Parts: sequence; structure tokens; C-alpha cells
Amino acid sequence: MSIYKAIADLENNGEAGVFCTIVESKGSTPRHEGSKMLVYPDGHIIGTVGGGEIENRVISEALDALRNRKTKVLHYTLVSPEKGDPGICGGQVEVYVEPIIPKVKLLVIGAGHVGKQVVHLAKWLDWRVIVSDDRAELCTKETMPGADEYVICKMSEVPDKIKITPYTYIVVCTRGSDVDIEGLPAILDTDPAYIGVIGSKRRWENTKKEINKKKDYSEKLNKIHSPIGIELKAETPEEIAISILAEVLMIANAASGTSMSKAYREN
Repeated sequence: MSIYKAIADLENNGEAGVFCTIVESKGSTPRHEGSKMLVYPDGHIIGTVGGGEIENRVISEALDALRNRKTKVLHYTLVSPEKGDPGICGGQVEVYVEPIIPKVKLLVIGAGHVGKQVVHLAKWLDWRVIVSDDRAELCTKETMPGADEYVICKMSEVPDKIKITPYTYIVVCTRGSDVDIEGLPAILDTDPAYIGVIGSKRRWENTKKEINKKKDYSEKLNKIHSPIGIELKAETPEEIAISILAEVLMIANAASGTSMSKAYREN
């Protein structure tokens, strides 16, 4: 498979990777300008930027760039391995490392009033949106217009039917704590970028207590955002959806959520 076809597949499937290109080489080097390599999140590759120690270092730097979601330019001198150089060829090489970050994939669990508005606003943001609910009559394009996919199942079955990755953001807006208590443990065993659960502080404390009676999920439960959203004193489903997606956007962009005017004054 060509690198460009592999990159297209990543984008079409909503997956991540890192595109590495030698942008400059001088003297004797294993590969020259234009040599390319695609690094997958698990470390396997397509293409090469030279093999050996230099390639190992580029792969490591690529995975770091993916975690931090930042491009970087790497400079290597291939002269003195005893001084830490990754080779002895005698030349120099510069590698541009570019993370391929997929479009936000938002999984909305719960096809109620708030879920409907979350879907609407998320599609306006051009995100990929999946809706799941165990009520077939509500989980449809007529009742929840705009989603890319509709999955009718219990929350506990969601990980078996939907691929959840570190680039999946999950909004749980179900009809009650009993649904969350039954279904959340299966979600907690996955590794999404974000899980937010709708409801009051009291509802969330009860949900955590009941889940932990079955198995100690304390560490994972403490990472969940609940009550969900940014504090806006939101009341209507539309307002709550704005609050929720503001928090998701903040996490996705590694932002602070601070008022722009306050941030300006502090800087």
C-alpha cells in the first residue's frame, strides 16, 4: 500500500498517524530529501527514513508528536555514535514530523432532548457523530436528525458495536442514573479522549457509589466529567448542548476554558 493511500484510509476511518518526511539531507545519509514514512499509533510503519537508529528515534519522536498534537522538525548529525549521533555515515538530515489528527468523533449515548441538541450542534461543527440508545423508536434519523450513524443497543453493548479510540469523545445523556450504573462500566473499560455524564452532582455521586459496589472503578470514575459541561447556568436543552460541546472542544484543543478577556489581561 502506498503512503498516500494509507493516509487517505486513516482520514476516511477517523484514525490517527504521523507523517514523517526528510526535508533536507547533506553529505552521506541513508535516505535523501522526499523520503517518507507513516507511523501508526502502535509504532508500526509504512515507508522509511533510513532504518536503524535514526528511524527508531524518528518513530519515538513521531509518537511524542502525536500525543502532544504538535508538529516538529528533527535534526540529526550522522558522524559520532559515541557522542550520541544515530549513525556514522557522515552526513546530516532534517525530518519534518506532522501528526495526522482525525476529525472529532462524538458518541452521544442517550437520544433524549439534550442528546438531540448535542447532535445538532456537533454536526454544525462538522464532527462525526454517532448516536446510541436502547430505545429503537428514538434512535432514528427522524427523531435525532443529523447523526452519521445510529446504533440501537444497551450502553453495556456499545464497545462491542462501536470502535472507541483515544480520539472518541463520549457524551452520556441518558434518562437516569440506573441506566448509567448498568452501562458505564463497559465504557470505563475503553480508552476514549473524554467521557462526560449528564446529571446533578447528587446523581453522579449515587452513580459512582453503585458502580463501585460491583467493582472498584474509583480511578477511572474520577476522570469522568460530571456534572457535564462548562458553567454557563444553562437550562434549556439548547443551552446545555452549548455548555457540553464547549467542554468537549476545550479538551479536544487542550485549551484552558478561560475567558478570553481574562487571559488577555493575565498576559
